[in-house]
Amino acid sequence: MAPPAAPSPVVPAAGSRQVRSLVPQGMATILPHTARRVRRLEEALLSQLDRWGYEEIILPTFEYLDVLAPGLEPAVIEQCFQFVDRTTGRILLLRPDATAQIARTVAMGLTGSMLPLRLSYRTAVFRYEPEHAGRDREIFQVGAELIGAQDAGSDSEIITLMVQCLRQVGLPAFKVSLGHVGFFKNLLARSGMSADAQKRAEHAAARRDLPRLEEIIALERVSGAAARGILAAPALCGGDQVLEEGRRLAGKSASLREPLNRLATVYDLLVSAGLKDVLLLDLGEFRGFEYYDGVVFDVFAEGVGSEVGGGGRYDHLIGRFGRELPSTGFALDVDRLFRAMALPGDGTIHARADYLLSAPSRLVHRVVELAARLRESGCRVIQGKMGHPRVRPVQAAIEEARNQRAAAAVIVGAPGTRKDEVVVVENVLAAPPMPPGSPIERSLSLKRVTLDWLISRARERQQA
Repeated sequence: MAPPAAPSPVVPAAGSRQVRSLVPQGMATILPHTARRVRRLEEALLSQLDRWGYEEIILPTFEYLDVLAPGLEPAVIEQCFQFVDRTTGRILLLRPDATAQIARTVAMGLTGSMLPLRLSYRTAVFRYEPEHAGRDREIFQVGAELIGAQDAGSDSEIITLMVQCLRQVGLPAFKVSLGHVGFFKNLLARSGMSADAQKRAEHAAARRDLPRLEEIIALERVSGAAARGILAAPALCGGDQVLEEGRRLAGKSASLREPLNRLATVYDLLVSAGLKDVLLLDLGEFRGFEYYDGVVFDVFAEGVGSEVGGGGRYDHLIGRFGRELPSTGFALDVDRLFRAMALPGDGTIHARADYLLSAPSRLVHRVVELAARLRESGCRVIQGKMGHPRVRPVQAAIEEARNQRAAAAVIVGAPGTRKDEVVVVENVLAAPPMPPGSPIERSLSLKRVTLDWLISRARERQQA
C-alpha cells in the first residue's frame, strides 16, 4: 500500500488571527530608527547613574527556579516563562525581576564586601501577561539599587537620582507618588483580618480596586473605625496635608506613626532638594511586588496610562538568600518612558547618517581611508556604491545619499578635484524634490574642499 501523501501546508488567510500570532503576544521588533533613539535614551540614563557612582551589572537572562524562588512571590513565579535545562533536568526561568537577581548575587558575595553598594543595570524582564491585560511580556528596564544603607538619606538619594534621570532625558512632565507600605499594612494587621485576606486587600489596594477592597472588608466582618481607616487610606493623596490626615487616622498607634514619621522625613529631604513640584504624598501607594517593606514610589507621566517606573525599600529581600542587608532601588520602563517622551511628528525626514561617501570604483581605497577618519571624529558614515566612470558621479551620489537618508554626500575623485580634495553636498535631505530628469545638483550647494577641512568640520559638528 502506498504511503499516505504528506499533508499540504496550511497557509493562514491574510489578516487572520493565525497570521497575527506568528509574532508572540507582548513582544515587539524595534526597527532601526527607533532602536537608535531607544539606545540613546538608555545611554543617557546610564551615564547619569554613572555620575552618581552607580556601577553597571549585567545579569544572566535565565536562572534556576529553585535558586531564585526565595526572592519571588508565588504570583510572580506563576507569571514566569519556564523550561527544562537539558543538562541537569532542573527548571529554568527567564528573568522575571532584576531586583531579585541582584539580591541573590549580593547575598552570594559576588559583589565584594564594600558597603553601601551602588549598582545599575540595563536589562529586559519577562513575565507572562494575559492578552487582555494590555501589557508587554518583554519589558526593557534601566534601574539602580542602593544596598547596605538604611537611613532616610538613602531613600532620598535613590528618589532624587531617579528624578534627575528623568530630567536628564528630558521627560516633559511627571509626578512621583510617594508612600510607605508599612502604613497600609499595619492598618490591615490591626483590623483582625486573616493573613490571606490581608494579602487580597493589599492586591486590591495596589490596583486601586475600592469595590474589591470593600468586599474583602465585608467578608472579614471588619467594622467601625478600622474599616473606615482602611477605605480612607487609598484616597489620601496630595501635598503636605496628607501627613496630618494620616496622623489623625493613626491616633496613638506606634505601628502607624512610625512609617508616617519615616515618610515625613524622606519627604522633607526631597523638598529641601528642590523636588516639591514633582511630589505627591500617597498613603495608598503600594508597589506590585511584596518584598517592598518601607518607603515606596511610582512615577506617572502625561500620555501614559500606567507608571513609567518606580521602586522602594526592600530591607528583607536579600535576607531571603541568606544575608540581611537593607536596600532600596528603582527601575524605569524604557518603552513607556520612550512613549511618554515621543512628540507628534512634524513631517521632517531625520538623517540616519552624517555622510555618504562615493567614488569611482578605482578609488575605493581612498573612500575606505576617509570613512575611517570621519568615524574616528565621531561621525556616522555610509560607504556608497562605487560609481561607473560614465555615470554622473555627483548626481548619483546625491540620489544615493537621499535614499540612504544621509545628511551630506561626499564625492571622492569628482571631475576637476585634486587628490587632497573632495566635493561635499550638504543638507541633502532638506532640498525640495526636483522634476524627473532634472540635474539634481543644480538645486543644492556644492563645495570643493580639502580633506583636512572636511575632517575639521566634522569634529566641530560633533562637539557642538
